[in-house]
Amino acid sequence: MTKSGEKKETFYVVGMSCAGCATNVEMTLSKQKGVKEAKVNFASSTVWVVYQEEETNPLELQKAVQAVGYDLIVEEEEKNEIEERQEAEYRQLKRRTVGALLLALPVFIIGMFFMHMPYGNWIMLVFTLPVLTIFGRRFFVNAWRQLKHGHANMDTLVAVSTGVAFLFSLFNTLYPQYWTNQGIEAHVYYEAVAVIIALILLGRLMESRAKANTSTAIRKLIGLQPQTVIRVAEDGSETEVPIKIVLAGDLLLVKPGDKIPVDGTVQEGHSFVDESMITGEPVPTEKVSGSKVFAGTINQKGSFRFMAEKVGNETLLAHIIKMVQEAQGSKASVQRLVDKIAGIFVPVVIGIAILTFGIWMFAGGEQAFTHALLTSVTVLVIACPCALGLATPTAIMVGIGKGAQHNILIKDAESLEMLYRVRAIVLDKTGTITEGRPEVRDILWHPDAEERKWMPVLLHLESKSEHPLAEAVVKYLIEKGIRSSLSGTFESLTGQGVKGTVDGETYWIGNYRLLEANGILRTEEQREQADSLQLSGTTVVYFANRRQVLALIALADRIKAGSESAVHQLQAQGIEVYMLTGDNAVTARAVADRIGIKHYRAEMMPSDKSDFIKELQSQGKWVAMVGDGINDSQALAQADVSIAMGQGTDIAMDVAKITLITSDLNTIPKAVALSRQTAAAIRQNLFWAFIYNLIGIPLAAGILYPCCGFLLNPMIAAAAMAFSSVSVVGNSLRIKAKKI
Repeated sequence: MTKSGEKKETFYVVGMSCAGCATNVEMTLSKQKGVKEAKVNFASSTVWVVYQEEETNPLELQKAVQAVGYDLIVEEEEKNEIEERQEAEYRQLKRRTVGALLLALPVFIIGMFFMHMPYGNWIMLVFTLPVLTIFGRRFFVNAWRQLKHGHANMDTLVAVSTGVAFLFSLFNTLYPQYWTNQGIEAHVYYEAVAVIIALILLGRLMESRAKANTSTAIRKLIGLQPQTVIRVAEDGSETEVPIKIVLAGDLLLVKPGDKIPVDGTVQEGHSFVDESMITGEPVPTEKVSGSKVFAGTINQKGSFRFMAEKVGNETLLAHIIKMVQEAQGSKASVQRLVDKIAGIFVPVVIGIAILTFGIWMFAGGEQAFTHALLTSVTVLVIACPCALGLATPTAIMVGIGKGAQHNILIKDAESLEMLYRVRAIVLDKTGTITEGRPEVRDILWHPDAEERKWMPVLLHLESKSEHPLAEAVVKYLIEKGIRSSLSGTFESLTGQGVKGTVDGETYWIGNYRLLEANGILRTEEQREQADSLQLSGTTVVYFANRRQVLALIALADRIKAGSESAVHQLQAQGIEVYMLTGDNAVTARAVADRIGIKHYRAEMMPSDKSDFIKELQSQGKWVAMVGDGINDSQALAQADVSIAMGQGTDIAMDVAKITLITSDLNTIPKAVALSRQTAAAIRQNLFWAFIYNLIGIPLAAGILYPCCGFLLNPMIAAAAMAFSSVSVVGNSLRIKAKKI
C-alpha cells in the first residue's frame, strides 16, 4: 500500500550490463528528490519506484538515469516493442561476441606459440584493434560514464587493464628500439587484450540469455488472461469487448474452453473449471450459481454467466504476477559480490600503479622512467581480471554439465551458491510428491453383485459424464477390457453425481449425499470400507441401484515411487522437509504419514504458500521450494532457491532456478550435493583469482628491488595472469570427477 500522494510505477531500464549497473541505477534513483524507494530487478531489466507525485515525475527520473549512462522507458509502449528491443540487444551482443572470439583466436595462437614470427606484432595489432575499438567499445564507454560519477565496476577493470596493455603494446610495436637499446625485450600483450574482451563478452551473452528466460515467466503469466471477453447487456445482448474496458459489476459470458478473464461470482449456468493454476489440484472444480471464479483459470465443457468483481490489477492472477516480479527483484547474485569487490579493487590497483610510477620516478636513478613505466604497466597487467571473469562461469559451466547428466538443469550461479545453505525444503504435493492425476485404485464390489453384468453399465454411464473422476473410471474399465453398447437416459445431478436408466433400471454414481437423497443404504461392511479409504486419502465414489450399493470406487492420486526415499535422504542431510497442498487435511495427512513428512499444511492458496515460506525465512532459515504448477510460481519466486519438476508447467520452470528433468524426487539430494561442490569451487576460484594479485602486485611494483634487485618482467606478469586462469579452470574441472 502506498501513502496518499505517493505513486508506485515500474519502468524498463535500458543499458544495464552487470549487477553493478543495477546498483548504480538503484542508488541514482534513490537519491532523487521525492523518491521514497527504488528497487531494480536485474533479471527482467525493470525498476519499480515509489515517489511523491508533487515532487518528481517519470521524465525527471528518466533524466537522472540518463545522466549516469542508462535510460528509462517511461512512455506507454506496447509489450511487443519492449520484447523486440530486448531481442535486438541480444542479437547485437551475440554478433559482438562471435566477432571478438573469431579475431581473438589467431591473436592468441600467435602470441602464445609464434611470438617471434616475422611481422607477428603487426598482425596481432591488426586483429586486436577491431576487438578493442568495435566489439569491446562498450567497456570503455561505460567505464568513462562510471568514472564521471565516481563509480567503478567490472567495465572499469576491463577498460583500464586492456587499454593500458594495448597502449603499451602499441608503443612497443612502433618503437621497439626504446627497450632493445637497454637490453630489454619489447614484449606485447595483444593476446591478453583480445582474449579478455572475448571471454567477458561471452559471459555477458550467457547472462543475457538467462535473463531472457527469466522474463518469459512473467510474459506467460500475463498471457493467461484473454484479451477480449463477451459482455452481456441488460437486454441480454452479447458483445465482444476488450478486457481493458471491463468494469466491476459487468455481467460476462464464458463459453466451453474459454479462459476466465477476471475474478467474479457465477450468476447462472453450470460447468467444471480447471483451477490447477490456483490450487495445483488436478481435478477441475464444479461451478454453480454463487461459486467464485478466478482470472486465468480455464472453463471446461459447460458455459455460464458471472458478475465481474475484481478487474485489472486487482485480480488474483495480477497479484501473483506482482508477487513473482517483486520476489525475483529482491534477489542478489554472486556476480553482485564480484562487482562490489571490483569496485574497491579497481581504484586500489590504479592507485598502486600511479604510486608505483611516482616512487620510481622519484627514486629510480638513471633509469627512473624506464623502471617507472615498466613497473606501473606490470602492476596493471598482473591485475587483469581474466581469472576473476572466469571464476564463476567456469564452475557454473562444469556444474551445469554435470547436473544435466543427472537430470538436473541449473540456471545460474545464485541457486548453486545458495542451495548448499538450505536447511528447509518445501514440497508441493500434487504433481511433485504425487503423480498429479486421479486414477482408480480399486473397485470394491458388493458380495452379491455380478461384476461382469454391472461393469458395462458403469462404463456406459461414466462415459457420458463430464466429471474428471468419471474419465479415470472409464480409463480403468477400458484397460480391464470392458466394452459397452448399452443405451438409456442420463442426468447430471449438481454437487452429487449422475443418474441414469439402462434397460428400465435406474442407477446412481456419486458421493454419499447422493445415496442419502435417494434412500439407498450401505451395508456396515461398506461403511467401514469407505471410512478406511477416506482416512488413507482416497476419494470414494458409490455405484448403486434402487436396492443396494453395488460397488465402492476408490480413486486417488498415486504417490511417486521415489518420494519416500528422497524425503529420507533430505532428512538424513539435516534438512527439514515440509509439504504444502491445496488439497484437504485428511488427504494431506495420509500422504505425509505415508512418506515420512512431519510438517505439512493443507488447503493452501498460492499466497498462503508464499507467506509460509516468508515465515520460515523470518526464522533465519534458507528455504528451497519444489513445485510443478502455476499455483507454485509465487512461492517459487519467494524461496531462496526454487526447484521445478520438469513435467510441470513451463511457467514453474521459467520462474525456478533449478529444473528436474525427471519426476524422481531423488534428484533433489543429488542437486544439494552438486551445489556444495560447485559453491566450494566458486569460492576457491575467487580465492585463486585474487591471491595472484595479492602476491603479484607488490612484486610487480618492485617491492623486492631494494633488497634483491628483482623486478618482475611484464611477460612474467602475463604468464602469472595466464596461470591464474589455468588454475581457475583446472579447479572447476575437478567438479566432474566428484560423485554426487
